Amino acid sequence: MNAVNRSTTVLLTALAPISWGTTYAVTTQFLPPDRPLFTGLMRALPAGLVLLALARVLPRGAWWWKATVLGALNIGAFFPLLFLSAYRLPGGMAAVVGSIGPLFVVGLSAVLLGQRPTARSVLTGAVAAFGVSLVVLKAAGALDPVGVLAALASTASMSTGTVLTKRWGRPDGVGPLALTGWQLTAGGLLIAPVAFLAEGAPPALDGRAVGGYLYLALANTAIAYWLWFRGIGRLSATQVTLLGPLSPLTAAVVGWAALGQTLTPLQLAGMALAFGATVTGQIGARTPSVCVREVPSRGTAVTQRRRRPWPMNPAPVVASRSPHGRAAPDAVPCTVPPPAARRPTGSDRGAAGSVSTD
Repeated sequence: MNAVNRSTTVLLTALAPISWGTTYAVTTQFLPPDRPLFTGLMRALPAGLVLLALARVLPRGAWWWKATVLGALNIGAFFPLLFLSAYRLPGGMAAVVGSIGPLFVVGLSAVLLGQRPTARSVLTGAVAAFGVSLVVLKAAGALDPVGVLAALASTASMSTGTVLTKRWGRPDGVGPLALTGWQLTAGGLLIAPVAFLAEGAPPALDGRAVGGYLYLALANTAIAYWLWFRGIGRLSATQVTLLGPLSPLTAAVVGWAALGQTLTPLQLAGMALAFGATVTGQIGARTPSVCVREVPSRGTAVTQRRRRPWPMNPAPVVASRSPHGRAAPDAVPCTVPPPAARRPTGSDRGAAGSVSTD
């Protein structure tokens, strides 16, 4: 992926947390009070069904349980835990706990993706969390243990879902639209029984509430999560999660501009710190990709796929094709020399076009 395409992907992915930053204002100004689970259900399930209708692709094989797991982590568990923590914790503490998500992802990426943590990723994640705390944290009494555990669990759930989404990728021929639809539908179906058991029958809705739910379902969830999962497929998990602090920053700006809330110099300093850390986490970041090289050998082409980080001194990109005959997406320069020529064996002649993966 060249610099222009990567910058475009970062900007489009950033629209997701920016959109999520408007959720608080929409919820307080347009939606029925004290219905967090119903709101989560109305965000997830209609959006998922719309995307399924547009994609017209259902999971197959192992992707039934994978989509369910991802839907539970990213939506079904995340939404209820997030709302529970927000109701039980004071002064934006839930947002502060959520802002440590990049640090969760750095650790999980080392375990599940084999990506070694860097001092830069840890430092930018810590600075972003500190900046968010300056923006949203206010003086309060003792913290509720259940609220703290719920906030930590929601952050861990979303972080794990992000890393697993990166690890599992997508089935061949399935785009991010379908993958997003699967997860939102699965998550919505998991929230539905919890919402009805905990909150009872749905509330009566007026025109303002209908408009608010339409915005949350379509722009704030369907489009935003599609951009988010699209970004996970093209950027590193840490890069994507470092865009998360844009959500509380957007909420603070919307509160100031639309709700008459004030911003103190300390909050402005926190916004500058968090935004600077978010930008720093994107500049110069190297996205691991698949290096595909065609190695000819006497009448047959053996394609080797090497997973390497983006080289610091890029060589010319080698034109290549994937094992399925399509051009390899986002092929990066191959800095690994081809294997030495050798006499072809009988197995080589019988395996023309085979793929070797290391």
